[in-house]
Amino acid sequence: MNCVPCLLPTFLAPAGSKAGPPFEAVAGAAAAAADSFGTGAAGAGEEEPPPKPQPIFPCWVAAPGPEQIPLVADVLGAGGVKGGDSGNEGGEGKDGGGDCDGLHYVSARMTTQALNTQAVALGLAVPPFTAHAISVSLPTWRDNVGYEEGEKRVVDAMVSGYPRFFIHLSIEKLAQICQQRFGVSGERCLLYPSKTVADHCRAYIANQSSQLRPPIPVRLVQYLICPEDKQRIEVDAADRSLARERSPLLSRSVELHIVFFPADAFPIAKQFWQHSGMGISSRLADHCLSMLPDESSIRPPSPTLNRSIQGRNKHYSAKGSISSVNGATRNALASPHASLTEVLSKDQSVYLEERYGRNLPVGSAAAAKHALRRRIAGVLVRDSPEDCSGKPYAGGEDVEIGPSSRGVTDVTENDVYLFPTGMSAIWNAHHLALSSLIRPAAKSVCFGFPYTDTLKILQKWGPGCHFFGLGLDTDIDELEKILAQEHSSSPTTPPVLALFTEFPSNPLLRSPNLPRLRALADKYDFLIVVDETIGNFVNVEVLPYADIVVSSLSKIFSGDANVMGGSLVLNPVGRHYRELKAYMVDSYEDIYFDEDAIYMERNSRDFRSRAPIIDQNTEAICDFLRSHSKAVGAPSSVVKEVFYPKWITRDNYEHCRIKDMRSDAGSHDPSARAGGFGGLFSLTFTTAAASRAFFDTLSCHKGPTLGTNFTLACPYTVLAHFAEIKWAAEYGVEESLIRVSVGMEDKGALLCCFEAALKAAEGTSESQ
Repeated sequence: MNCVPCLLPTFLAPAGSKAGPPFEAVAGAAAAAADSFGTGAAGAGEEEPPPKPQPIFPCWVAAPGPEQIPLVADVLGAGGVKGGDSGNEGGEGKDGGGDCDGLHYVSARMTTQALNTQAVALGLAVPPFTAHAISVSLPTWRDNVGYEEGEKRVVDAMVSGYPRFFIHLSIEKLAQICQQRFGVSGERCLLYPSKTVADHCRAYIANQSSQLRPPIPVRLVQYLICPEDKQRIEVDAADRSLARERSPLLSRSVELHIVFFPADAFPIAKQFWQHSGMGISSRLADHCLSMLPDESSIRPPSPTLNRSIQGRNKHYSAKGSISSVNGATRNALASPHASLTEVLSKDQSVYLEERYGRNLPVGSAAAAKHALRRRIAGVLVRDSPEDCSGKPYAGGEDVEIGPSSRGVTDVTENDVYLFPTGMSAIWNAHHLALSSLIRPAAKSVCFGFPYTDTLKILQKWGPGCHFFGLGLDTDIDELEKILAQEHSSSPTTPPVLALFTEFPSNPLLRSPNLPRLRALADKYDFLIVVDETIGNFVNVEVLPYADIVVSSLSKIFSGDANVMGGSLVLNPVGRHYRELKAYMVDSYEDIYFDEDAIYMERNSRDFRSRAPIIDQNTEAICDFLRSHSKAVGAPSSVVKEVFYPKWITRDNYEHCRIKDMRSDAGSHDPSARAGGFGGLFSLTFTTAAASRAFFDTLSCHKGPTLGTNFTLACPYTVLAHFAEIKWAAEYGVEESLIRVSVGMEDKGALLCCFEAALKAAEGTSESQ
């Protein structure tokens, strides 16, 4: 198999048109930014810098076939076109909502092949040139280890990262302003969107420091930021209403809640930011900054508030503290290639995002949230990119609603709750279980090896948890013994509060036996909370077995890796639905920032059509790798195992996998089909050298997160469990494990990339 050259993200020009503003400016700015790249990450063992990265920038190409439509590919978070020409002043539409009749829906990620990792230097955003990217380029095994160890070469290159671990540069800048205005010497702060969340943060710091003498002092400051605070925006009373009409987001004030604490307590305070996922988003920070005086009027931060990172980096570690990223922030702010956004005007960014990105206008945020909740509830009779008609169809008042396709037909959009991140949905599900049920406190159960923060939430809030890290039927046997024992000692009290599990799990792709767990929950009266992020509701139906289903919308539901979000769904036929629903009605607060919801709605319109492509690509790659693994007896193989639901706990997965379209169950999409096995897999190797060679050779993006429209790989155990590698290995999560999230690139090009990586891994055994 011969590799073909990897394609760059492109713009497709409308037929007969020429590249013009703002596209000439975008291409020129991107090329200039690419030319300004300095040295990247050298490969393992190299002393000199690697070759200069090839520039990634939008260019004009002719589309095959009679139609050519505008297309945006991963520039400023655009990700892919959603529909067609949305019109502008003087055209048929306005505010990004023009008529899309007659346009063929195309996605940028469908027209690109696997990208060469050299195109994205160490520490830069993934996707490239994306102002609010949720991943970062860590292209070699050495880079990942260096990041965890706090190696200066790596840390100084970081200008992006996963938002719950790496504080976005805009948030850092806003925090510095708050520290300068309201802080005292030796203090640091974190920013939250509501007083309720800030109170939870203060309570967490107090609880975690309860053994310290004296305890950590924490204080809260409420900061109302208004459009009038921007001194250079001078509009008289007669013009102000017009200005606000033209810019709905600018007209909205923001109430920030600032948590201040001693600077040396930052590692503890940052744990709440990471575990809860409820800190402000980078878009909210940008909005706040847009209403504040210009940067030139802000004093430089004091040395106390701008310490460089020392020692091991714990951003992705499950244990220990999390170090400050201010050193990386300072370098990034001075970097000429920190972000393409910095060389584009605001008007150009809006033009790209709202015109060719098909964003709804910010004033339609409420409709966008309605659309998201309906999409997640599975109640839309019609929901496709072609359904747009100049207004938010899925979120409109006259939208046609049918019975849910989620396996429980009674589900409505009112059973769906939106959160700023997937982890915040999990945190709130646990808080809901602790607060809504009138019963004595009891431990929860973590069933299966989960993503690290899920386990931390269950351990740090409430009475603790029982951990069954393998997630196999033998663990259910052991769980049943504990339940019986607890019940016999206290027959009137449920033995556990709730059981949390992933379907399938991350990173081992094991699926729990949900029917058996449901039977135990009914017998012993506890809740079941299922995280369906990896399986996703296009492939599996888990709601019939759960009281609560949570999901990270940041992953495949979005796909573009430029926005965070989470959801929580209540099962309306569950035993405790009435108590859970009553509590949510009384206590739920919508802290999902409007502009984030706009992007999430835009990205998710083609979720159901993207998932099958990713599933098929993933299955083809896994079939290829497993055929060369020891799992099937391949001679001299360096691949030990391929973890993928097709082979791992297949019977349990099949029980929930959607088998076919069932119109009587509310499956309204005519393209509905049998569920696949998902877009995530992991693999292990016989030697550490083989694993590293495979990873370093693999020509795709490398970094944290999953569920992206582009292929993304990481040495998962190094990133997630660097401080507890031996503990993770006890549950099968080996140090050499590589996790791969497969994207929508050309299947042949992907197979070529993985074949080359496999040959490199096999070469390590020949050289020994």
